This record gives sequence, C-alpha cells and structure tokens, in this order.
Amino acid sequence: MGLSGTAQRALRNAWALFVGDGIEPPHATASAVVADGPHRTLRRYGEPDAGAPVLLVPPLAAPARCYDLRPGQSLVQHLVDTGRSVHVLDFGTMDRSDRHLGFEHWVDDIVPEALARVSELCGGRDVDLGAWSLGGTLCLLTAAAHPGLPIRSITAFGTPIDYARIPFLGPARHLGRAVGEPALTAVTHLLGGVPAPLVQIGYRATALERELTRPWFVACNLADADTLARMEAIDRFQAEMPGYPGRLFHQMAMRITVANDLATGRVRFDDRTIDLADVSVPVLALGGSDDVLAPVPAVEAIRRVLPGSPHVRFEVVPGSHLGLLAGLTARGTSWAHFTAFLDDPSAPVPTGPGASVGDVVRVPEFS
Repeated sequence: MGLSGTAQRALRNAWALFVGDGIEPPHATASAVVADGPHRTLRRYGEPDAGAPVLLVPPLAAPARCYDLRPGQSLVQHLVDTGRSVHVLDFGTMDRSDRHLGFEHWVDDIVPEALARVSELCGGRDVDLGAWSLGGTLCLLTAAAHPGLPIRSITAFGTPIDYARIPFLGPARHLGRAVGEPALTAVTHLLGGVPAPLVQIGYRATALERELTRPWFVACNLADADTLARMEAIDRFQAEMPGYPGRLFHQMAMRITVANDLATGRVRFDDRTIDLADVSVPVLALGGSDDVLAPVPAVEAIRRVLPGSPHVRFEVVPGSHLGLLAGLTARGTSWAHFTAFLDDPSAPVPTGPGASVGDVVRVPEFS
C-alpha cells in the first residue's frame, strides 16, 4: 500500500489515541480471586492444580498491573507458561482513612497471610516470592521478621538497599536531616499521606526526558500501532498509581531514605528493630542498567546485608525501573534469571565469562 497505507494507519492510530478508546484495550490475564480483604486481594492465575507456587508482591504506591502490563510484557503469563502456580497480591488504593498504616501492617499481617493462603492452596508447599521495587523491601522485612513462614526463596526486581547511592534522592535526604522528624511528622499527619496524584507526578518526574519527548515520539511512531500500544500501557499503569499511607510514608522518609536503615542491615520502627541477617532463604536481586529510581549500586548493596541467607545472587539486566520488570527484553534477561533461579535457588552463583543470561543493553524508555 506504500505511502497511502502508512498514512491510513497513522490516521487510524491518531483517532484511536486522541479521540477513541485507545490503540489497544486494557489487558488482564484471566485470574480468580482466592482471598480478599482490605488491601489484600489475592488472585490466582492459571489452573488451580498447577506446579510450584509463586507469589508476586507489588510495591506500595504502584498497581499490581506491573506484573501483567500487556500481552508479551506479562510476567504472570510467562510464569503460568512455565507450569507454575502463580498468585498476585493486590493492595488496592489508599486514602486518608489508611493514614495509620505503616510497614508493620504489611510485614506482620498482609504478606504473611497471603503466604499462608498460597501455601495452603498448593498443598502446604513453600512459596517462592517475587517482588518489584518496594515490594522487595516488604518481602525481605517479612522474611526477617518471621523466619518460620513458608518461604522458599525471594527475588527482588529493582529493590534499592543503599539509598545513599540514589543520586536524585540526595537533596531529599539532606532536607530530611535538616528539618528533622518532628516537622515531617506534622506534615504527614496533616496530609494523611501522599495523595495518588502526587505519586503519579513524582514517578513521571523520574523519567522527565520521556515526558518531554512524548509528542515527538508519538509523531515519529504514529503509523506503528504496537509501539503506541506499549506507550499507552505505561500511561495507564502510571495513571493507576495509588498514594502512600501517612505512617508508612513517614517511616519510608525517615528510616529508609534519611537514616538509610536498609544499608545497615537493621531497620528500626519505633521500639522494634528488624534485622536482615535473619533472612535465611536464597535471594536473587536484579538491578536495571538504566534504572534511576534504583541504580545498580543501590541494589547491589544487598550482597552485604544478608549474612544469614545461604545464597545471595545479584545480576544486572537491561532496562529502566519498569523496563527491567516488563520491558521488551525482559523475557530473555530478567525473566530468564528469575525462572532459572526458581528452578534451583540453591545453585552456585555463576561466575566468569558467559555467566549472565543476557548482555546489558540500552532499551527505549517507552518499551
């Protein structure tokens, strides 16, 4: 059809993108709710009598859609295709009524309850945990606080440990030390947390180049429906980001970011301390080569804070913060590392030339 066909495709895509219902309908792999409650909806993907159980835990302030972004970029579908029994925990939205919720609510209640339910549904088997970003923090803290839980392994995608190694957080850490905890406590009490719109703006600000070049990107790819559909899926994901509860945000700011507790291996919440040395299961950590929110050095610090784990493996994979989890190259890189680790979490860490599953390459922010 030549130029005429290209123009027709561009016109159809422009209509769908700016006037119609979008290039591609929102995606959701078929699932069944197997447990429900406030901030703890548990979904099963695939057949009920499938293989080894995996529980995917999302970050706070990010939708569980991260694991099921779109066809070809769905970690849950990939895991189902490998014959595993896949479950995803969904925290839902947060509002001012949740302002009293802190890390303890997830570490002592929500995540352990989900683990117990998945283990029960899968014949009492131990569960492999997979988590992205702050979800990895929740899983590590849960495993450390409750060593008796039925956890077989933990895989953390883009989970920062050393917040001093995140350059864009430098000013915030200095400000937090300057104003002190009483001032931040007053602000979080007044707001009741961080509203969803502020979380969404903050996430977009970490990929400012993507936002500024968006019109040019759309213009250059107007005839390419698949490329526009990938961009659209990311836009929908960002628009669904919920807010942070007040207490948890305060803990995140003062203990995790300013005090950098995770990097010390000991996280203090009021009069309670959780020691990461109590994590006693194999751990895989994946760092994105182009990740601004969790740069490689910040993620790699996990190697020094888990002395009780029998195996701690770290790999660098292609992509940005979301790209390492759901980018176009994830199937052959981060997902390949993940599934190989699930096959044998206690296998010796590969070393030397050719040890990694995939080479580190740069990928577009819209993928």
